Amino acid sequence: MADQEIVDQARTKMEQTITFLGDNLKGLRTGRPTPALVENIKVEAYGSPMPLNQLATITVPDPRSLLLQPFDASLCASIEKGILKSDVGITPESDGKVVRLAIPQMSQEQRDKMCARVGELAEETRVAIRNIRRDQNKAAETKKKSGELSEDLERDTKEAIQKVTKEMESEVDTISTDRVKQIQEG
Repeated sequence: MADQEIVDQARTKMEQTITFLGDNLKGLRTGRPTPALVENIKVEAYGSPMPLNQLATITVPDPRSLLLQPFDASLCASIEKGILKSDVGITPESDGKVVRLAIPQMSQEQRDKMCARVGELAEETRVAIRNIRRDQNKAAETKKKSGELSEDLERDTKEAIQKVTKEMESEVDTISTDRVKQIQEG
């Protein structure tokens, strides 16, 4: 029987890493408008940078645009600047009350770049998962050296950690494959 505490810590840390990947992938353009595309863009408001979703309501009025309705109309200019500074690649239009974002069709070159970025993020996540595995294996070795775990328990713990690692890497593959498919269909 493996040391469940070490295995559970590994699972928790790996799941957090996958959640982080999911959040990063939400911000990548797929060709379809989605509030996630801009909701975490930092906008200078009231003297400090704030995420856009805390400053405005973000809606999808039609299949090719986003509508940002600031809670305070005086923030329209700041929201425009924040969007222009971000790497989203969309030029905002404002009438002083709302900000509109026309989402252009993505060229094949842009789609390829986005797919490559998905691959980079997925690989970074896999590396982070493997680092967690390494750290948890070291924790098992430390417990064995201190006499808290027998050799058999250490081996079982490492096997359980490896099983969790494979499971999480498989989840990363699924998430990244789905995102690539969305970008290509966009």
